[in-house]
Amino acid sequence: MLFNDRIMDRENLINIEDRGYQFGDGIYEVIGVYDGNPLMLDEHLERLERSAREVLLTLPSSIDDLKNKLIELVAVNELVEGIIYMQVSRGAAERLHEFPKSDVSPVTVAYTRAEDRMTDIENKGATAVLTEDIRWLRCDIKTLNLLPNVLAKQQAVENNAIEAILHRGKTVTEASASNVFIVMGREIYTHPANNFILNGITRRKVLQLCDELNLKVNEVTYTIGDLLDADEVFITATKLDVVPILKVDNHTIGTGKPGEITKKVLQAFRSLY
Repeated sequence: MLFNDRIMDRENLINIEDRGYQFGDGIYEVIGVYDGNPLMLDEHLERLERSAREVLLTLPSSIDDLKNKLIELVAVNELVEGIIYMQVSRGAAERLHEFPKSDVSPVTVAYTRAEDRMTDIENKGATAVLTEDIRWLRCDIKTLNLLPNVLAKQQAVENNAIEAILHRGKTVTEASASNVFIVMGREIYTHPANNFILNGITRRKVLQLCDELNLKVNEVTYTIGDLLDADEVFITATKLDVVPILKVDNHTIGTGKPGEITKKVLQAFRSLY
């Protein structure tokens, strides 16, 4: 694992007064590894920098140094397929709500985990449930505060679904750990990248691929009714890639099979690795 600037054997290094542990005061990234290569690593680190700025957290090392350490971490662990998880907390200090004094240093932790590709689910599709979006109003920052996401994901698991699709009132935002796209009349719709969603790295790449495929994408809000009436629905996320959603709650989407446009997007994304 990576602990600050050292790669070392995994140990129990949690300090009870780490602000990430007590307040969720930190940021994180999850990076997919395919055939030993961290996919879109630069984009993930760029987003980490943005998250740090938004929560007034000074990263303890340069992005170039962090990139090199993560690449080294993958090599040391001989990871072929899986993820890198990394987080930076504001550090360990006396438990007070305000920021600690300047002599407290942020803490960086990263590790790798082997995970197979979800090829079968991507090919066959999956189901989802709907639930109210109860998160805070800065979902664009990738912070450690994930309890609402955890509760939503648990609801999905208890209903044998892959994801919980979130909505604020009638407006669909995203899912507990992924972005949501719908297809209507051969055009794609997805919630705009504002404070109500996380602008996923896979989401960004899918938008680029759609442009290359001459698929029209509308970054606009849409309703639960639009979602349920859509010809196709798919979700995107790191290592989840592109998964067709065939049913939401008890409502079948389109033909109940992966749609033509979703399959085009999936094949284009697979060409990246």
